[in-house]
Amino acid sequence: MDAKMGQRIVVMGVSSCGKTEVGQRLATALGGRFLDGDDYHSPESVAKMSRGEPLDDEDRSGWLHRLADFLAEARAQGETLVIGCSALKRRYRDTLRRGDGALTFVHLAGSRELLLQRIQSRRDHFFKGEAMLDSQLATLEPPGDDEAVTVDIAGTLDQVVNEAVLKLEKRFLASERPTGQ
Repeated sequence: MDAKMGQRIVVMGVSSCGKTEVGQRLATALGGRFLDGDDYHSPESVAKMSRGEPLDDEDRSGWLHRLADFLAEARAQGETLVIGCSALKRRYRDTLRRGDGALTFVHLAGSRELLLQRIQSRRDHFFKGEAMLDSQLATLEPPGDDEAVTVDIAGTLDQVVNEAVLKLEKRFLASERPTGQ
């Protein structure tokens, strides 16, 4: 991967899949910067999630546009930027992509049981409960190979990050190959 050109990557998935930890390590491995999308939710959305209420499309709209602005700025500056963001629906990913065909998603996927175990072990996080996880799993439109690499989160953090890096390298190399080869 050519870090000089900058890459824009969104680490996506439902709550507790590891977007922040994987995203931070991925940004370090790529020589880039990491932003946790959760830090950019409106206070109203955070309050809603803290009450155990899932967000709707209207709640997410301004948030997704803010994150898309960060990605556009990184693209314009040739910066490598990794953002952790649930990006559950294709249209959310399209908002983040905003015409940037080079934006890549890393989908962190795991079993409901593993995700629930991780949620229940978290402290001091606004995302609470089994019902919200089930809501996110029901909302999730898993990305196709045309927009993401998918990584199973069942391994160690190092294994997950290494798999993500290898899959991204393979994807970026394939995209740089001249057509007809």
